[in-house]
Amino acid sequence: MTHTPPTPPRDEATPPGAAGHGRWAATRRRWQERRAALEHRPHLRRAWKVGVAVIGVLVIVVGLVLVPLPGPGWLIVFLGVALLGTEFPAAHRITQWVRGLAHKARLRWRAWRAARAARSARVSATD
Repeated sequence: MTHTPPTPPRDEATPPGAAGHGRWAATRRRWQERRAALEHRPHLRRAWKVGVAVIGVLVIVVGLVLVPLPGPGWLIVFLGVALLGTEFPAAHRITQWVRGLAHKARLRWRAWRAARAARSARVSATD
């Protein structure tokens, strides 16, 4: 049986998704503490950055190999870029750009679906 600590009371000024509250708050706080400790050790920081770069590039290569095959090839490529974006600002900018495109596509899809539903409702009402 696992014991979960009680959630601290939230004041009204703090939004629900703030860093100190929510389901992942303890995990996020531990990760931030480890990252802060990593910043004080330059050799370990450099090794971490190289490791993230190697793993990110490998994920991108695997995704590119899978692009012509059926499956989530491009999704894997974008996950690799997002992984690189945790350490490299240029990759982070690419990730933000792709997220913006995905958001616009989702909005267009919803608008298209709503227009289609309205058209079909209008057609069925005239029948």
